[in-house]
Amino acid sequence: MPELRNYQEDLIRKTQKSWQTGHKAPCIVLPCGGGKSVVVAEISKRTTRNRRQVLFLVHRKELCEQILRTFSWWGVDMSLCDVMMVQTASRRLEKLHPPNLIITDENHHSKASTYRKIYEKFPKAYRVGVTATPVRLDGSGLIDVNDDLITGVSAKWLIQNQHLAPYTYYAPDFIDLSGIKINRGEYDTKSAEMVMDKPKIHGNIIKYYQKFAGNQKAICYCISIRHSMKMAEIFKANGIPAAHIDGETPKDQRSQIIDDFRKGKIQILCNVDLISEGFDVPDCGCVIMLRPTKSLTLYIQQSMRCMRYRLNKKAVILDHVGNYARFGMPDDDREWTLAGKPKKTGNQEEKEISALQCKECFAVFQPKPGQNPVICPYCGYQFPVKIVERNDPETDETTEIKKIEGFHFDIKPLSACNSYADLLEYAQKHGYKRGWAWYQARERGFLA
Repeated sequence: MPELRNYQEDLIRKTQKSWQTGHKAPCIVLPCGGGKSVVVAEISKRTTRNRRQVLFLVHRKELCEQILRTFSWWGVDMSLCDVMMVQTASRRLEKLHPPNLIITDENHHSKASTYRKIYEKFPKAYRVGVTATPVRLDGSGLIDVNDDLITGVSAKWLIQNQHLAPYTYYAPDFIDLSGIKINRGEYDTKSAEMVMDKPKIHGNIIKYYQKFAGNQKAICYCISIRHSMKMAEIFKANGIPAAHIDGETPKDQRSQIIDDFRKGKIQILCNVDLISEGFDVPDCGCVIMLRPTKSLTLYIQQSMRCMRYRLNKKAVILDHVGNYARFGMPDDDREWTLAGKPKKTGNQEEKEISALQCKECFAVFQPKPGQNPVICPYCGYQFPVKIVERNDPETDETTEIKKIEGFHFDIKPLSACNSYADLLEYAQKHGYKRGWAWYQARERGFLA
């Protein structure tokens, strides 16, 4: 009979205590690969064992079969458990067995109207959601739908305790994204395709995959279905067996492709975001990120997909679109709240050099606090320090700033911009059009 790990059992105890102390809708936070599925399977098993009805909500049809297999294997009484797509459940409210417990998978989606419609239909039901990232793309939290946050162990802890594989992160081809339009808070698909669909970029993707991943099985995240199909053909044209799958790929064909991937007949599995939230795939050793995103949730789910634990395994993440520069490392410690807006831990000095890209070997790493000089742990390159003069147009004062050479992650928020110079720097890093900084500076009274 399968058994829970200690940290998984602890999450269930905390959830039970949350309900007992008056909360109705807690949210469990556990990193990708931490075993959220077995946590909710155990909660469902205990609920159905007490002859109470469970409604388990997923946001994709591909996840239903996967959850059904996990729940049946775990011993959940499926006669008392409905596993449904949220869209289906919201259309069949009158036909549903009234649930005593509603469990929401990938709970960061739960603010959508379809979920709320279900919650409002069954106000007496207890609820619990599970997610690795309790925050929306716009930075808002889940306080509107959840009343307690139950945080599990960190990704770093899972790596240190051999529940996730350690990884090496490379950013070998930092593509200029400044020409990509932003649509509803995310990079525009067509605009991003135009930037990424270039022979030189294609060549670098092949080159660095072979150099850094050693032909390991890899999942390649692309911008669109068209882009994914093209990348699969490019890999094959270079003698690397590859295939594309998406949500519309026929079930039998998709099963065959994944089986071929498992057996090593296919080396690269190209997709858009199918293999992200909860979708289970055989073990792989590498992730290739070709899709720039402003979603922390998407970044973490995709970058950590190669980190399933195996003895002596070292996962490889290839980031061609600089996602680390927006979010830091996948296993960074993040402070979550129901109000949203996650913050990294550590003091301001550490934040300013949270992730460095080595210009010699392209590895991305976090220097140790106070390390001087900073040395790449992979190739031994020593980062030079240069003095940069910065002029503040508001005060006409010039200050000298010490900067470590090499691209580094800077998470200074817009609210921390206190001058026109700050806004110009912020605009450059976010790829905003010319004139944005001037307009913002005028609105804030930085310009006469």
